[in-house]
Order: sequence, then C-alpha cells, then structure tokens
Amino acid sequence: MPAEAETAQEDRLVVRGLAGLRAAVGTMLGPTAWLSIDQQRIDAFADVTGDHQWIHVDPGRARESPFGSTIAHGYLTLSLCNYFLPQLLSVEGVSMGLNYGANRVRFPAPVPTGARIRGRGEILTCEDIPGGVQATIRIVAEVEGGTKPGCVVETLNRWLV
Repeated sequence: MPAEAETAQEDRLVVRGLAGLRAAVGTMLGPTAWLSIDQQRIDAFADVTGDHQWIHVDPGRARESPFGSTIAHGYLTLSLCNYFLPQLLSVEGVSMGLNYGANRVRFPAPVPTGARIRGRGEILTCEDIPGGVQATIRIVAEVEGGTKPGCVVETLNRWLV
C-alpha cells in the first residue's frame, strides 16, 4: 500500500467462500482510505502507457487549460479502481480471484493533480461459472471535495475454488 494511503481495513467486507459472496449481493462497500494523485504518479503512468498528452504532463501549459492544472489520465483513475477492490472486499476460502473485464466505464469528472480519491463499491450480481463465481461490482472513485466521481466502473471479477 502506498505510503500516502491510510489504512481503512475496518471498512472492508470479508466474506467466507462463494456462498458468502452470493449472499452479499446488494451490499455497499467502503469507503477506502484516501489516495493522493500527485504529478509523479501521473508522469509514471504516462511513461508506462506512452500517453504524454500535455493536459497530463505539462503543468505550465495545463495551468492555462479549463482545469487550471494537469489532470490524471482517465485510465489511471480506472486502474486505481482495481487497487481499491481488495480494500473493499476480501473473499476467503477460494484459490484465487481474477479480473475478467469491465462494463460501463465512465469518467464523470477530471481528477486534478494533487487531488485525493477513494473507492466505494456495491456488489451488483454474482453468477455461477465453472469452478467458481463471477461477480459484477460497481466501483466509484470519489474525488475529495468533488460533486462527481472521477470514475465509475462495473468490474467483472471471478473467484475460483
């Protein structure tokens, strides 16, 4: 866990096995601890993805933009939703959990450099698959002080026995 993140494990839902996950459909999750989004994190993401658009990496030019500063890549915010998931939910008694995909990804508001975000979630569905279950979990990346989230995604997660 990054140093700037505070632990908020008391808000994590812990379920036992696939039956526990099935029974948790409809449960709200979180919130997680706040996570700071600094320019160093944004620049590192730009380097890894090759997305060096000025709105993300040029603070001087971005100061003149409608946002007034650089902003996080939408896909950086999306990827941090996966970082939030184990802080929101723990499924015990399974052999592994896997990311399977995502539905309905949206970026309602920018995440400015220096902002803090945190995750909240809801277990929407849980369906049997061979060897386990597939759950659809909505994860919302809230922006501290904002009226709209930075990202909303329905993640598809598989837990196998």
